Amino acid sequence: MMKRLRAYGPALLVICLVLAVWQIYATSGLSNPANLPAPSHIYQALVIQRAVIWDNSLQTIAETLIGLALAVMLGGFFGVIIFLSAMLRKAFYPLLVASQTVPLIALAPLLLIWFGFGLQPKVIMVVLYCFFPITIAVADGLNTADSQLIDVLKSMRASRWQTLRTVRIPAAAPAFFSGLKISATYAVTGAVVGEYVGASQGLGIYLQTAAHSDSINLVFALITVIVLVSLALVGTVLLLEKHFLAWRA
Repeated sequence: MMKRLRAYGPALLVICLVLAVWQIYATSGLSNPANLPAPSHIYQALVIQRAVIWDNSLQTIAETLIGLALAVMLGGFFGVIIFLSAMLRKAFYPLLVASQTVPLIALAPLLLIWFGFGLQPKVIMVVLYCFFPITIAVADGLNTADSQLIDVLKSMRASRWQTLRTVRIPAAAPAFFSGLKISATYAVTGAVVGEYVGASQGLGIYLQTAAHSDSINLVFALITVIVLVSLALVGTVLLLEKHFLAWRA
């Protein structure tokens, strides 16, 4: 308990101080409540609209988890492929880097036109946000394997697949989880961006509706929910990392 308090205590203290100053400033009459609501009013909006927020959150969470799972599978596969083949690495690595220069929000309307207002375009948007960090992390992580262990396996006439499975993949696990943590922070953003452009349900479309209705309390409440969902996803990845990489200790 004390260890966790030392680790997270300073951050919690800063958050509490910021909320206290914010509450005092927003209720002192120095600011316009229509522009900056007090944290207490944001909390009231969360409580009042909790049922609707919950329903829309479930939609966004489903899109996020499906998209992130697909990104992990595709990113892991392509990471291994471009590591194993120098020709494919030269062919695809520059394209992967170049793809990150394209603003993904510009692709959202195209996905909407091609796939409609359903789940598919939002999942694709999440995959596009998360694919690159995982692919690069896996490809680079496979290169961090101990060269002495590789030489030992070569002397034992191990196949390339056996070397990959027993040495390189375990060595790449820390890099993979680093890429996964980065992707987890992007995943919810990808889903919300896809919903904001066009959707029938989700935090993104609900956020847009609240903004158009000038419901500033609800806008801040929805932003808070989006942040909490992102933090929960990153926290889940940290727990998985701690479990699967316990051997590093």
